[in-house]
Amino acid sequence: MEPRESWAALAAGGVAGVCVDLILFPLDTVKTRLQSPQGFRKAGGFRGIYAGVPSTAIGSFPNAAAFFITYENVKSMLHHGSTSYFTPATHMVAASLGEVVACLIRVPSEVVKQRAQVSPSLSTLRILSHTLYHEGIQGLYRGYKSTVLREIPFSLVQFPLWESLKALWSWKQGHVVDSWQSAVCGAFAGGFAAAVTTPLDVAKTRIMLAKAGSSNASGNVLAALSGIWRTQGLSGLFAGVVPRMAAISLGGFIFLGTYEKTRQLLL
Repeated sequence: MEPRESWAALAAGGVAGVCVDLILFPLDTVKTRLQSPQGFRKAGGFRGIYAGVPSTAIGSFPNAAAFFITYENVKSMLHHGSTSYFTPATHMVAASLGEVVACLIRVPSEVVKQRAQVSPSLSTLRILSHTLYHEGIQGLYRGYKSTVLREIPFSLVQFPLWESLKALWSWKQGHVVDSWQSAVCGAFAGGFAAAVTTPLDVAKTRIMLAKAGSSNASGNVLAALSGIWRTQGLSGLFAGVVPRMAAISLGGFIFLGTYEKTRQLLL
């Protein structure tokens, strides 16, 4: 990629990330409280729906920028000399590497945000200082593995589907899709990916919210999933699936549509 294209991907990704995270924050709070071990009401119900938003506001831009600059550069490198048959695999590899890099920024922000969402009476700064004091830096990376294990399958579904839908729509109409059409493709791809990866999202939430020293605090995703299955069954594994699908469908529309539009304006 040309330097200008890299900068455009970085800036457009950051802008898209901030837009979608701040607009959809209330839905994310509801989803987190539905998935929390103490239950929706005890986690705060509909009170303090913007609890934890400072953490999201700070982390959104660098997180999304890191993903897209990695995604676009890897995609560009792998496209050289590859045939159309390998295009979905190229998108899968690029999205997976993008998630691994982005999660280095996303996870600390997510840990603080989710703890604030289920403890609306505590400030974001107090939760951050409490986590650092009692658990150290590793406390901020609690759930890194589970987040990556959630995000990679999600991206393996979302991004190849998004790119394929755009390509199909472009072929049907005889020209490259507009940014709003890309947004529609993003909404469909995001909603479908959200539905099939909800159990991994529930496991990630339980691990991040677990008390230090508990079994879930170890970060074992399979143990978390089996524990949820034993105690709550299928409904527990898909807790919060409706707000998650709603948020990510709408988020896919805003995120990928904003990304395409901003990138077009910058190039």
